[in-house]
Amino acid sequence: MLSLVLTVFFVHVAIYLVNTIGASTVDSLLWLLYLNLPTPTSRTARKQQQLKRQVLEQKHEMNSTSSQDEFAKWAKARRRHDKTMEEYEALNKTLTSQKSSFDWTVKIARWLCTNGLKIFLQFWYSKTPVFPLPEAWFPYYVEWIVSFPRAPLGSVSIQVWSNVCATAIALTAEVVGAFLVQVVGQKKEHKQAVPVGAEGKAQ
Repeated sequence: MLSLVLTVFFVHVAIYLVNTIGASTVDSLLWLLYLNLPTPTSRTARKQQQLKRQVLEQKHEMNSTSSQDEFAKWAKARRRHDKTMEEYEALNKTLTSQKSSFDWTVKIARWLCTNGLKIFLQFWYSKTPVFPLPEAWFPYYVEWIVSFPRAPLGSVSIQVWSNVCATAIALTAEVVGAFLVQVVGQKKEHKQAVPVGAEGKAQ
C-alpha cells in the first residue's frame, strides 16, 4: 500500500498532467480508446463510418450521372443516397448522444480521481502527520506552520505537503521543459550548420 507521502504526490502528478495536457484532450483520447473496445458504441461508430463512406460514394455517383440524359439512373442513385443519408444522420445523433454521456461520466470520474481525491485526503487525514520533523531542528514557529492546520506539532500536515508537491512538480516540469527545448534547439542548429569541409568542396 502506498504511503500517504507518495499518494499525495501521485495525485498532484495526475492533476498536473490533466491541467497541462488539457481536459478536452484527455476526454478525446479516452473516447478514442473506448471506441476500440468491443462495445455497442464502437459498433455504432464503425457502422457510422461505413455509412459515411457510402454517402460519399453515392453522392459521387449521383453527381457523375446526368439528371437530364439519365434521369431514371439519377433518380435511383438519389433515392439510395437519401436513404443512406437518413441512416447516417440517425446513427450520428445516437453517437453524439452517447459521446455526451461518456464525456459527462469521464468528467465526473476525472474530478473524483484528482481534485476530489485531493480534497478527501486533506479532510480525512487532516490530523494525521505525513511525516515527523527531526526533533529540535526547527524553531517553534516553523513547526507550527508546517503542521498547520490540524496535524500534531513537530510534523508536516497533509495540506502543507500537498502544496509542496504541487509547487515542486510545477517547478520540475518547467526546468525539464526548458532543458528539452534547449537540447532540441541545439540539435536543430547543429543539423543546419554546414561543415567547413563541405563548403570547401562546394567551392
